[in-house]
Amino acid sequence: MTTPEETPTIGYEAARDELIEVVKQLEGGGLTLERSITLWERGEELATICQTWLDGARARLEAATPADAGEDDA
Repeated sequence: MTTPEETPTIGYEAARDELIEVVKQLEGGGLTLERSITLWERGEELATICQTWLDGARARLEAATPADAGEDDA
């Protein structure tokens, strides 16, 4: 699994696209229990990777935005 301090080895878009495919396969049904569990675990990993990328992007935006941005000087 990926921790927030690590940079994922797969890009956000690739992880998101693979996650979409995993969900389609799981929703499609007809899988063995073992295959379903394997896909579920991969989906959890991909979701964590996507969240790591999004958290990093949010942190970069917050760092680039002045703390008083959007506040009125009244």
